[in-house]
Amino acid sequence: MILRRSHLAAGHLPLLPIPLLWMILALLLPATTPPMCHGKTVGPSDPLQVQLQPEQGLPEPRAYMPDAQHLDFVYHDHEELTRFLRATSARYPNLTALYSIGKSIQGRDLWVMVVSSSPYEHMVGKPDVKYVGNIHGNEPVGREMLLHLIQYFVTSYNSDQYVKWLLDNTRIHILPTMNPDGYAVSKEGTCDGGQGRYNARGFDLNRNFPDYFKQNNKRGQPETDAVKDWISKIQFVLSGSLHGGALVASYPYDNTPNSRLLKGICRSSALCAMFQTYSAAPSLTPDDDVFKHLSLVYARNHAKMSRGVACKSATPAFENGITNGAAWYPLTGGMQDYNYVWYGCMEITLEISCCKFPPAYELKKYWEDNQLSLIKFLAEAHRGVQGFVFDPAGMPIERASIKIKGRDVGFQTTKYGEFWRILLPGYYKVEVFAEGFAPREVEFVIVEQHPTLLNVTLQPSKYLLAASGATTSASKASPTSTSTQTTTLKRRVNDKLELSTD
Repeated sequence: MILRRSHLAAGHLPLLPIPLLWMILALLLPATTPPMCHGKTVGPSDPLQVQLQPEQGLPEPRAYMPDAQHLDFVYHDHEELTRFLRATSARYPNLTALYSIGKSIQGRDLWVMVVSSSPYEHMVGKPDVKYVGNIHGNEPVGREMLLHLIQYFVTSYNSDQYVKWLLDNTRIHILPTMNPDGYAVSKEGTCDGGQGRYNARGFDLNRNFPDYFKQNNKRGQPETDAVKDWISKIQFVLSGSLHGGALVASYPYDNTPNSRLLKGICRSSALCAMFQTYSAAPSLTPDDDVFKHLSLVYARNHAKMSRGVACKSATPAFENGITNGAAWYPLTGGMQDYNYVWYGCMEITLEISCCKFPPAYELKKYWEDNQLSLIKFLAEAHRGVQGFVFDPAGMPIERASIKIKGRDVGFQTTKYGEFWRILLPGYYKVEVFAEGFAPREVEFVIVEQHPTLLNVTLQPSKYLLAASGATTSASKASPTSTSTQTTTLKRRVNDKLELSTD
């Protein structure tokens, strides 16, 4: 079935169930062009019923304590970080929701702040995106940048039209620190070294995820288990992980098929050195074009990154400020590969400071360098294709498997039948599968100006039809292209994701 704007103008609407009709009408209504952001225009789930807990047992305030309106360019310990997040959530309840995905080894909360015009509820068709900071405890610049990003969002919503557009159309989840225990033992001014890099048990959290190329035998840690559980419950479309020690945007894969062979060869140091030189080749994903684009969006909007200047004479320079992870250095158990392969989330790694833990007086400059990049990157969630998978009655099909033909890494629909995929302009085919339904292949087109809306209806499989005495004939689906925007017609739904707020 082809559904176009012309149908609406001519009054020729197909017969559809009322809930489905409302959703399609909402998504087909004309959208406002994304507002300007610092002179540039972007082309392209789970209401958290949070009860803020009284701040019991916390020490007396220091001379400086951050709050929703006042955030200095200093490093914030876990107590200060918690106070800032709670104060911001209390002051801006219509824009924020605070929750914890778990605790660190030493019992520190892994706080996540949702920033959106619908923080407590999922809006159908509104993508979820995330940032994760401080996975290595001694790389805290990203931790501070994310706190300032939260503050900028909530204080600029009513004055910055670009921020308003982004928050009205996106749910942004921000985890400022994934490794608060490591941060607690790190030292300001230390540009190199490993003190504080690991969690309290001595594990590198960015080597602790399941791996696509090689079995990862490292024992799972509470911090990584919490993140794995988190991303299994929310269909994240786009993600960035903030690091320090270089100035580059790195994209998957981080590992390589040669990693197994490398382990055996490296019994000989001479052979190992020779093989590492040979194997430092890109390990490319089926979505390499998209990952390069996302990395370039960050690098080109950064004040310095796209220049590709090496941090030190002995370190590599990165052309245009981006690199394939494995081409830089292969690693096993990385978070960005896990996000992509297991859940179809497009995550890249953002190295944003040459010094791992620079002095606090440099933080303001880091914010000025990264502010635009952090915002523009998130807007890329609105590029490509988005839509719904329905059954013939117009009911959403949950966990339908979707794959872009020629791109073997798939993804799934949400409980509301929603899906998103970031793609560059071109012609594509999508394959849709669901248990009990006949598979479907649909052609569609992506343009630069706006995302493409693609609604796919699956028919029951022949076996089920025969059992019910029904018959059917094959049909082809066609996409509808439209811009998307939050409107009052969007259907609000309540999720039941339960996350600790203690």
